[in-house]
Amino acid sequence: MSRMEENDRQSAAPFELDALDRRILRVLQRDGAISHADLAVEVAASPASCWRRIKALEAAGVLGPAVRLVDPAKVGRGLDAICQVRMKSHASDVRSSFEAFVQQHPEVMDCYSMSGEWDYLLRIAVGDVRDYERFVMQTLLNHPAVASSSSHFALNRVKYSTAMPV
Repeated sequence: MSRMEENDRQSAAPFELDALDRRILRVLQRDGAISHADLAVEVAASPASCWRRIKALEAAGVLGPAVRLVDPAKVGRGLDAICQVRMKSHASDVRSSFEAFVQQHPEVMDCYSMSGEWDYLLRIAVGDVRDYERFVMQTLLNHPAVASSSSHFALNRVKYSTAMPV
């Protein structure tokens, strides 16, 4: 089963969350490194109960792996470019090839298959406009399935969140 099919399968049936699950999720999204003891205090439950709930949320696919967020500017990736991509063909093998291509390029932070005029929307993190031009001209537009692209540059990040409302 492909990653997209797995994601579709997991998102098809929502997990039933109670009030304690929601409190746990809100805290973990704010601080993924919090200890079970500190989490228990914040959500008014026992550490053992929190641990069991976290394990159940992980098993259900509600919680993914714990990660730490990196400041893009501090690692030389301070330019966010939004790139719309139009495909030459919509055949499933062509789309699969493009999606595999995107997975192989770490500068592509997000990729969405879209409805409407454009086929894909990419968020690309690079150091500067030259890096972006190099990626688009030498890499993206050289993919045999890509017909065209349109670029937009973020001037300022007004809102950024990794926390899902629960």
